[in-house]
Amino acid sequence: MTIKLVAIDLDDTLLDPELKITPRTRRVLQEVQRRGVRVVLATGRMYRATIPYAAELGLKGPLITYQGAWVKNFPGEEELLHLPVPLDLAREVLDYLYPLGFHLQVYVNDTLCFSRLTPEGERYACMCRVKPRIVGDLRRFLREPPTKVLMVAPEEEIDRLLPELEARYRGVLYVGKSKPYFLEIAHPQATKGQALAHLAEYFGLRPEEVMAIGDSYNDLSMFRFAGLAVAMGNARPEIQAEADFVTASNAEEGVAEALEKFVLGGKT
Repeated sequence: MTIKLVAIDLDDTLLDPELKITPRTRRVLQEVQRRGVRVVLATGRMYRATIPYAAELGLKGPLITYQGAWVKNFPGEEELLHLPVPLDLAREVLDYLYPLGFHLQVYVNDTLCFSRLTPEGERYACMCRVKPRIVGDLRRFLREPPTKVLMVAPEEEIDRLLPELEARYRGVLYVGKSKPYFLEIAHPQATKGQALAHLAEYFGLRPEEVMAIGDSYNDLSMFRFAGLAVAMGNARPEIQAEADFVTASNAEEGVAEALEKFVLGGKT
């Protein structure tokens, strides 16, 4: 089956360790688009933090952002899907997490909101190249449903919390980790896989015509939908085990290697 749509994660997948797209990868993606294959970025990042990479690649069409909670066309302002966290549940989650003392942030109207500037928050904002808004107590600040709630903590703390939170909010919230140190709280249908399925239907494509490339836990839902799932060489073993193919690492231009093999037939 011919691949007609490729969904690609950003961090530790498309982006190299310096958070850049290499010239070879850019050239391969341009050729993929020239041949009529749709390229969709699928990331946990904010929409505004995804735009610079979409512009660099000359993409035109939907971007899957906020891990699937917000799908919006670029360029332009057409919103195809927005699934925020219900306000009452967002406040309840914050009440639960606040006493733990770890860095928390919420996203409202594509704005990154902190209660205060912490080292973890500063690193996150720097990575995403987004200026945060300092709002004081997030529980008092929230007046509308946030697109996502995120906590930054050591992996062992997140792994300890996950089973309890998943049991507590099963069926009403998505609870999971993207990176080992990111705990994500979102709408129960806000996953990359659900967003990718939505776009496949939007474009009239079957799963077997879709390829997904990623490295982390929040990419697994894409792997389970797409006809061809590609894990990065830098992904953890449990992520690689869910893929149909393991490509090179993000430091070794694994995205370019996979696209050359499965979309371009080894020719660029």
